[in-house]
Amino acid sequence: MSGGYDLNLFASPPDCNFLCSVCHGVLKRPVRLPCSHIFCKKCILRWLARQKTCPCCRKEVKQKRMVHVNKLRKIIGRLEVKCKNAEAGCLVTCPLAHRKGHEDSCPFELMACPNEGCMSRVPRGALAEHQQNCQHGAHQRFPLGCGATLGPAERANHNCYRELREAWCQHQERSRTLVVCLLRCMRKVHRSTNFIRRQLAQLGDLLEEDDALLVGASQEEAEATPGGSIGVEVWGAQGQATL
Repeated sequence: MSGGYDLNLFASPPDCNFLCSVCHGVLKRPVRLPCSHIFCKKCILRWLARQKTCPCCRKEVKQKRMVHVNKLRKIIGRLEVKCKNAEAGCLVTCPLAHRKGHEDSCPFELMACPNEGCMSRVPRGALAEHQQNCQHGAHQRFPLGCGATLGPAERANHNCYRELREAWCQHQERSRTLVVCLLRCMRKVHRSTNFIRRQLAQLGDLLEEDDALLVGASQEEAEATPGGSIGVEVWGAQGQATL
């Protein structure tokens, strides 16, 4: 498997000094051997695993003496490349170092449908439309404001205004029912309060009548008792005590 960049990736043919002698692709992560020959890091490591010599001059090579050529790597990173989705219609070219950033947002990049059970791969730019019409789509929240959670078949005939109106009417009906129940409870409480008030008033009247009867009975008992009899009994008792 090639360790370098494919030549067809570049917008114009790269300089021959940027090519790897092993894979014949454009150098990726270039490293220089002590003999000054430069190769892709992946290519030379694979080569040295089989034999310990330079592929070009056959001089003996020690892996620890390889050096990364970062300056050359930056130069290659500025070469213009085509998007990997060029055959699908993408016309963008960008520096090699920025290719990954473009691919992460390229509208022609094939994306797997996120709906469970759907095996389709569609361009990123058409993914949203595909999800709305996908037969494997799970129930999703309708995006126009009513908050309904619907499947693909239901979304086709959904009307937010009608749904919101029906929900509002149901809410009004529940509110009226609650108000009627509340008024009914308030009437019961009012009747119970009036009944208790009347009972308390009657109880107060009975208590007043009982108090009047008790006071009258006490007065009658006091009037019926002779005033001198108490004095005679006291004197008799004192006389007995003196004797």
